[in-house]
Amino acid sequence: MTNFVPTPAAPAPDIVRCAYMEIVVTDLARSREFYVDVLGLHVTEEDDNTIYLRPLEEFIHHNLVLRKGPIAAVAAFAYRVKSPAEVDAAETYYKELGCRTERRKEGFTKGIGDSVRVEDPLGFPYEFFYDVEHVERLTQRYDLYSAGELVRLDHFNQVTPDVPRGRKYLEDLGFRVSEDIKDSDGVTYAAWMHRKQTVHDTALTGGNGPRMHHVAFATHEKHNIIQICDKMGALRISDRIERGPGRHGVSNAFYLYILDPDGHRIEIYTQDYYTGDPDNPTITWDVHDNQRRDWWGNPVVPSWYTEASLVLDLDGNPQPVVEREEKSEMAVTVGADGFSYTRKQDDDGADSQPQGFKLGAQL
Repeated sequence: MTNFVPTPAAPAPDIVRCAYMEIVVTDLARSREFYVDVLGLHVTEEDDNTIYLRPLEEFIHHNLVLRKGPIAAVAAFAYRVKSPAEVDAAETYYKELGCRTERRKEGFTKGIGDSVRVEDPLGFPYEFFYDVEHVERLTQRYDLYSAGELVRLDHFNQVTPDVPRGRKYLEDLGFRVSEDIKDSDGVTYAAWMHRKQTVHDTALTGGNGPRMHHVAFATHEKHNIIQICDKMGALRISDRIERGPGRHGVSNAFYLYILDPDGHRIEIYTQDYYTGDPDNPTITWDVHDNQRRDWWGNPVVPSWYTEASLVLDLDGNPQPVVEREEKSEMAVTVGADGFSYTRKQDDDGADSQPQGFKLGAQL
């Protein structure tokens, strides 16, 4: 039975958006080659142990930190809040939850000021900050614009063994659910949750955790993603393409999943939709519908369900991974299990088609 995270009496911090991720890499030179030379992220600053990166349209110091270390893992999922006072609010909120917190007025990374990091109730290292160093927004630097240009940080994706517990905790924190995946027994397999006016700033995927499933960067168009595939093929690193390109059912986005030299998963993402209205409806997908993960019905590779990055506590040690007790999405949807469908059958066994659609006929 799910033990929900209590709701503190203190107000939740007012979160603007997901803002950066700090990941630990074991070979900084190889990682630089991947993120800068292959993906084209722009270097804001670097030294012998750390590289600060941003995509084309960002004006804060960085959206991705690569830090050299002995174990490949994630050190922080960082969110920008609406004002300096909201950093105080975040610290108070998590202390009321009984979570470990650490405050640094000078920030945990270059370019970021007063910040608080917490070990949240799900075991993830969250950071909240407001003060930032502004850098050049490269939007009109067309001399730098590549065919596969990454333009924004879009979202995080977190693996947790108890999605309903995580969903309630994040809703208390002010996140709203845009889409989710369930079955007829009420088991929740995943939830997409947002603060900015897109499908998600983070998502919860049911599985052994806490772990980081992926961090996603947006492009302007799907042809930018296809160019990344062509480039990786030309460089003979197509084995780092894990899944895609394709079109998601959930989020409607065009996607590509690739793996960095340490196995950290990166999604390249474009063309989701607006969610900013207060009555924006939540879309629920049947876990047996094989179009939810890929609109074209392509199967999901097993590694996408099982592999993910470790996350660190505030001392830099990997958090222990807890097994998911409820059935996993992989068990339901991967292999010749007879469960998944594209055209769901009616009660009489006939294929159910969208209204006005018939195979072999024109609308």
